[in-house]
Amino acid sequence: MQRELLELASELARRGEPFVLAVVVARQPPVSSQVGDVALITRDGAFHGWVGGSCSRPTVTAEAKHALEDGQPRLLVLGPDAKTSARPGTLVFPMTCHSGGSVEIHLQPVMPRPRLLIYGMSPTARALSRLAQAMSYDVYACDESADASAFPGATRVVTNPSELTLERGTAPLFAVVATHGDWDEVGVLAALAHDPEYLGVVASPKRFAALRTFVTEQAPQASFAKVHNPAGIDIGARGPEEIALSILAEIVRERRAAKKAESAAERDASPRRVRLAQAPAPATARDPVCGMSVTIEGARFRGAHDGREYFFCCGGCRDRFLANPERYLAAGAGA
Repeated sequence: MQRELLELASELARRGEPFVLAVVVARQPPVSSQVGDVALITRDGAFHGWVGGSCSRPTVTAEAKHALEDGQPRLLVLGPDAKTSARPGTLVFPMTCHSGGSVEIHLQPVMPRPRLLIYGMSPTARALSRLAQAMSYDVYACDESADASAFPGATRVVTNPSELTLERGTAPLFAVVATHGDWDEVGVLAALAHDPEYLGVVASPKRFAALRTFVTEQAPQASFAKVHNPAGIDIGARGPEEIALSILAEIVRERRAAKKAESAAERDASPRRVRLAQAPAPATARDPVCGMSVTIEGARFRGAHDGREYFFCCGGCRDRFLANPERYLAAGAGA
């Protein structure tokens, strides 16, 4: 893999931005890509690297977007004979460019690690840090008496809430205040300032009621919709480790519920993408020369004939069409 791609991947991961790594895992010549060629696609569709030319890049970019939506890897097969290339576990797309070859490309979405803010240095807070790290969370801890030895392995440990600055990115963000009454109000206000998806407060109901009144007076705009007290699922937890387990279980439940609701909203708002042997999505058109699916928005290669606009995967297809449009229209490749 090119050093530039590794550096870009490292920077995106540091910022909490998702991306997809596309790797050529098999090929049937003649095609321009080689086994081991790699590309990186960001969530805004920016394409870095190489896994093939104009016959494969639009499909890879579109499928990378879907991989970021569901977080699942996929294996793409692009070839001239879609039916014979189909096999379990693959997504097959026709590639009828003039090269005549085929290529298989594995897409691996790299999703940002969830982040957990922990306020306090109580035994529950420290147990929560250890368990969250085991679950691949980036942990940020804050307490005036804290140092790195109190939260081994944490991404960052600070003594002042104002020092706990984060790049927003798209990484899920959660927070827990486990100060056990020492500085609950300060911790809750500091956590709310980061607008976490979940905020758990380890406190008794009576203590939380007073805390809520104080915070509302200090920050009337603060929303308690995502604040959970008592923090954690009721599993009869005893001791710091079990309490930490119940809190992380609640965070997992909230994450899954939010993801399920988001997916349902997306399905209701727009039709699912089409697959092999189905009609192309409304935002695409067929190249009348090679039959490739071309994304209309931002298409680089366009041409007009008889009052109608056509879209092409590359300049070569466009030039061939404009030189003899009736030949390709009669063949029906763009139907």
